[in-house]
Amino acid sequence: MSHIRPPQPLVVVSVVLAMSALTTMALWGQAGRPTWGLDVAVAAVSLVAALAQLWWPTHGALTATLLATLSPVATPAATMGALQVAQHRRFPVAAAVTAAGMAAHLVQRLWRPNSGISVPWWLLLICSAYGALLGWGALARFRRALLISLRERARRAEAEQGRRIAEARMAERRRLAREMHDVLAHRLSLVATHAGALEYRPDSSPDQLATAAGVVRAGVHQALEELRQVISLLREQDDELDELEPWPGLAGLPGLIADARQAGQPVRLREEVTDAAALPSAASRTAYRVVQEGLTNARKHAPGQPVDVLLRGAPGTPMLIDLRNPLPPADAVPLAPGSGLGLVGLTERVRLAGGQLDHHSTEGEFRLHARLPWPA
Repeated sequence: MSHIRPPQPLVVVSVVLAMSALTTMALWGQAGRPTWGLDVAVAAVSLVAALAQLWWPTHGALTATLLATLSPVATPAATMGALQVAQHRRFPVAAAVTAAGMAAHLVQRLWRPNSGISVPWWLLLICSAYGALLGWGALARFRRALLISLRERARRAEAEQGRRIAEARMAERRRLAREMHDVLAHRLSLVATHAGALEYRPDSSPDQLATAAGVVRAGVHQALEELRQVISLLREQDDELDELEPWPGLAGLPGLIADARQAGQPVRLREEVTDAAALPSAASRTAYRVVQEGLTNARKHAPGQPVDVLLRGAPGTPMLIDLRNPLPPADAVPLAPGSGLGLVGLTERVRLAGGQLDHHSTEGEFRLHARLPWPA
C-alpha cells in the first residue's frame, strides 16, 4: 500500500514551516525573471506535494520531481520526497525515485541554464545530494525495521517466558496436588484403621474407645486441612503455593512410622543409611513417599500384617528402599477401597527422580522395591 501511518501533528507543522521557508527562499531567488508567474504556481503546488508526502511518499515525491523539471523552487519538495521514499519504501523504489530526481534536475538545468555553475559541477552536486538522501533514508528505514524486529522479538520472548512460567507453575501445582493426594490417602487409611477398630471391638474399655475416637477425630481434622490444601492447589492462586509446608523427607520417617504403629500396624524398620542429610532433597522426598505409599498399601490390603521396611544407601551408591508384608488371606476384605493407581503414580514419581520401582507378589508376600540415584 502507498499510504503510511498518519504523522503526528507536530511533524506536519514542522514540515509545513520548513518547506515554506525553503520554497520562499528559492522563489525569492527567481524574482524578476520572465518565468516568475510559473515559479509562483510551481511553489504553491510543490508545497501541497511536500505535505502529501507525509501520507503518500511515492506519489508526492514524483509530483514534486515533475515540478522540479519546470522550476528550481520545487527542488526542496523534490529532495524531501526522495528522503521520504527512502525512509518508507523498499530500496528499488527509492533508487528509482532518486534517479528520477537526478534526471529532473538535469532537464531543469538544460532548460533554465545557471551561469553561476557549470553543468558537470551541477550534476556532481545533484548526484551527491540525492545519493546522500538515498543512503540516509535507507539507513533510517533499516534502523527502524531493526528496532521493530527487536521489539517484536522482545515481546515474543516475554510472552514465551510468561508461558513457561505459567507452565512451570501449573506443573508445580499438579505435582503438589499429587503429593497432597497421597498424604490425604495415607491419613484416611489411618482413620479407617481406627474406625475399624471401634467397629470390630465394641467391648473395649471406655478409655480405649475414647482414645480411638480421639485419634479418629484428630485424623479427620488433619485430613480436612490437607483436603483444603489440595483444593487450594487446584485454584488459579499462585501465591498460595508458597504457603504450603515443605514436604518431609527421610527426616520425617520416624513420625510416619510412629503414626502407623499407633494405628495398630506392626512396622519393623531397619535403616542402614550413611549420612542421610547428604541425600538430595528430591530423592529424600521420593524415598519418604515410597515408604508412605508402601505402608498405606499394606494397611489397606493386608490390615494387621507386619511390614518390614529396609533403607540402605550412601553417597555414591544407590538409595535402596524395600518394603515387604505377608499377603492377606484370599477371603480377606480390604480395610479401605483403593483406586489402583497409587503404585502407578509412585512408579512415575520414582522414574522422574531418575530411579526405578518394582512391585510384585512372591512366596506369600508382597514386595515393594525402589532404587534412587545418590550422587557422590
